[in-house]
Amino acid sequence: MKLSQLNIVLVEPQIPQNTGNISRTCAVTGARLPLVEPLGFTVTDKHLKRAGLDYWDKLDVTVYDCLDDFFEKNPDAVGNMYMATTKAKHKYSDVSFSKDAYIMFGKESAGIPEEILVEYEHTAIRIPMNQDIRSLNLSNSVAIILYEALRQNDFFSMQTEGNLHRLHWNEE
Repeated sequence: MKLSQLNIVLVEPQIPQNTGNISRTCAVTGARLPLVEPLGFTVTDKHLKRAGLDYWDKLDVTVYDCLDDFFEKNPDAVGNMYMATTKAKHKYSDVSFSKDAYIMFGKESAGIPEEILVEYEHTAIRIPMNQDIRSLNLSNSVAIILYEALRQNDFFSMQTEGNLHRLHWNEE
């Protein structure tokens, strides 16, 4: 079941466990997961699969040869792309995410190449953090920004209430 139309784009991810965790977050939210090669692992990597648990059949994932291939096959991304980077001037919480936004994240060691970032100065976004720390873990960064985009879109049709397994909530 497709819960959202949001897209988490990973450019040259290197660590299979991070991508596995991100894939699990995308599966549980219904977000698409475009992966742009080169990848630092194969999509059959056991660490990738283990971190993603048993949600692979519920994940909308596509691997693209390069950024040009991604943009050619996703022309609607061009005017609807946010670049998540520590180099941005704007906070992620200061933008309004559309229901079909694309949010790009770069590889763990270097982020999104600056040659790409300069084209998206006004939609480059950052997560505030202490100045002496380089960055957050990639999968944590994806979760923070994705859930802000979901919140802004009233969580689409996601389940927003839960129930106890053995007991019941007190009725008020």
